[in-house]
Amino acid sequence: LHTDTTLSKYIYIYSLKCLCSTRESGTSMLEKRWKDTADTVVIGGGCVGVSLVYHLAKAGVKDVVLLEKSELTAGSTWHAAGLTTYYHPGINMKKIHYYSIKLYEKLEKETGQAVGFHQPGSIRIASTPVRVDELKYQMTRTHWHPTPQFLIEPEKIQELFPLLNINKVLAGLYNPGDGHIDPYSLTMALAAGARMYGAEIYNPAPVTGLTPTSNGKWDVQTPQGTLRANRIVNAAGFWAREVGKLIGLEHPTIPVHHQYVVTATVPEVKALKTELPVIRDLEGSYYLRQERDGLLFGPYEKEHKMVLQDSWFRDGVPPGFGKELFESDLDRIMEHVECAMEMVPVLKNADIINIVSGPITYSPDLLPMVGPHQDVRNYWTAIGFGYGIIHAGGVGKFLSDWIVNEEPPYDLIECDPNRYSKWTNEAYVCAKARESYGFNNVVGYPKEERFAGRPTHRVSGIYHLLKPRASMGFHTGWEQPHWFYKPGDDVGYKPSFRRTNWFEPVGRECRLVMEKVGVIDLTPFGKFMVQGKDSVKLLDRLFANVVPKRGTTNISHMLTLTGKVYAEVTVTQLAEGGFLLITGSGSELHDLRWIEKEAIEGNYDVEVTNVTEDVGVLGVAGPRSRVVLQKLTDQDMSDSSFKFLHCKSIQVAGVPLRAIRISYTGELGWELYMGSKHTATVYQALMKAGQEDGIDDFGTYAMSSLRLEKGFRGWGAEMNCDTNPLEAGLDYFIKLNKPADFIGKKALQQIKAQGLKRKLAYLTMQTDEVDPEGNETIWFNNKVRAFHK
Repeated sequence: LHTDTTLSKYIYIYSLKCLCSTRESGTSMLEKRWKDTADTVVIGGGCVGVSLVYHLAKAGVKDVVLLEKSELTAGSTWHAAGLTTYYHPGINMKKIHYYSIKLYEKLEKETGQAVGFHQPGSIRIASTPVRVDELKYQMTRTHWHPTPQFLIEPEKIQELFPLLNINKVLAGLYNPGDGHIDPYSLTMALAAGARMYGAEIYNPAPVTGLTPTSNGKWDVQTPQGTLRANRIVNAAGFWAREVGKLIGLEHPTIPVHHQYVVTATVPEVKALKTELPVIRDLEGSYYLRQERDGLLFGPYEKEHKMVLQDSWFRDGVPPGFGKELFESDLDRIMEHVECAMEMVPVLKNADIINIVSGPITYSPDLLPMVGPHQDVRNYWTAIGFGYGIIHAGGVGKFLSDWIVNEEPPYDLIECDPNRYSKWTNEAYVCAKARESYGFNNVVGYPKEERFAGRPTHRVSGIYHLLKPRASMGFHTGWEQPHWFYKPGDDVGYKPSFRRTNWFEPVGRECRLVMEKVGVIDLTPFGKFMVQGKDSVKLLDRLFANVVPKRGTTNISHMLTLTGKVYAEVTVTQLAEGGFLLITGSGSELHDLRWIEKEAIEGNYDVEVTNVTEDVGVLGVAGPRSRVVLQKLTDQDMSDSSFKFLHCKSIQVAGVPLRAIRISYTGELGWELYMGSKHTATVYQALMKAGQEDGIDDFGTYAMSSLRLEKGFRGWGAEMNCDTNPLEAGLDYFIKLNKPADFIGKKALQQIKAQGLKRKLAYLTMQTDEVDPEGNETIWFNNKVRAFHK
């Protein structure tokens, strides 16, 4: 090994560092008595866990403790390639990346610990026309964010990276300030900062048991004793499943084998006067950066070639594993090595001095699981990081702010640990992890669908009837039609940055609902029953709207303490003190956790039950919807008898169900709620009864288009934890004068008194083939004024 290289430091002298790391990074059991209590116990001493204790301690939280089973950085951190980038296609994930880089820039000065941070910039290489479209699409979404990002021509790329074969290069996405950092030094600097601000780091301190107490605290058992903590945070990397199993949770994380290659000195690299930017060859599916006077490159193999450590998913991590590596396999990555040699020809004559093959933790969708867990009080996670180095700083700050302020600083629902549930079994996790790894550099289209591991057991009673003629979308484990095929249509999933095969069929479905009658499968809705003597009192506290009267429905919003929109829920009082709550499929456990937390902490006498998988839902909408339903029921469906936002128990085709007169399309319509086993019976009866009325299916794409044209807001688009309801134009649903002190009321009163600084507006655009997809920049007089939701 070349012991002067950064990589060699990770591997060659790691064992030497471990000998003294107890003194450097932890607290010896002989030197100092353990705390008996803690505000927050973080389990896991990788860069993410250490970042969290650093940020909590810096925020002034007292009694913060980190427990590491062996040594800091053991696991995935110590052998990581250390890449840092501002880039991320997710709008708020960009904030995570941005904060991390800005923190790393100043961390050495703050802590006195060198971090080995290099910032030569990075370039994402586009070598096909569709890749150029992808870069242009990403550029439309970046200007309202402080992240520096530029679309550059081949000549500029050649100037920045003179060793590149430019023949196939069409364009590049350039992020100055990107680069790489020494993961070991980064973690030690964060640990130094954490101790400087008062946190305790104990190792070796394996957690052997977790016991919840009746008041929501935790007894954390270790061989050295027990700590009682107000909350615990699982940041245990590829040991996260073991920690979760201590309390009966099966976290859907799995290690993958990731390899990168390090070369000896390359004369052409050594001769350079400035460090090369990191390149990401998107078609070749690898990253490449300078490593001292040589090069380091890491590929992402296709899903059929990559290797999962699936035995760890079933049997756990082998005892004692922590700073070991897997056996390398150069043959498995030769396809990518050849691509790299073609793109950077000096690699052809470079000597390989090391191949690192280590475990990296993957979640099914490659995004981490960050935040509090539903159904387990005061248990938080920061797990599933495929890119832990760049996420560590930002996630540490995000979670710290959430813990301190009792609400997330901004919306990051794509990383909510509660997006997964019991439907994420081993087969699903393995299939999705393979897909996600192999798709690391796949083209990132709008409305992307990925098909591995589908379907799960979450299918509605009419899934098999609809599947042959529908383009299905995936929503928190559910299959739901996006749009439907007709003879002569160009069928199948054909994503594009331009108008594609679904555009005309979706227009056809919109006309169907506006002119005739359509049926949509809404079974994936999240559905909760709330009942008990304090149910009205609880909902009055949770929602900014009034509690609906028996037999009626309203749209209500749960707000955070600072007045942001945490959720939008349809609330129906079915019987005295008995309520049905409906939320979007992607918000099911996200919203349920919030409801359960308030019910427990407020000591309300209520029962909250998740009935999502027990209840099927069909939406019937359009001017002929009343006519069709009337053919199948004895209930008078006239406007005078069945008013808007009213709910009735009726029979349709002999099936007892609840009908609510409401439709997200903005047209005349009803939502029908029935036992899931009856969904097919009701659906088939509707389609038969509506033949002469022109009845047909429609999907979620048409529903979204129709609701936008009516000005109906959607949670996750026009409103979320980044937005208050007054900005979003939800004034009608916010009852600031109701007697109950609902969550966020005081903050919202202050916001209203101070006046709004921004307001949701609707824009009409004329375009031939490229439509806005969301989060594009709005320009006015050559200046960025807003962003498109």
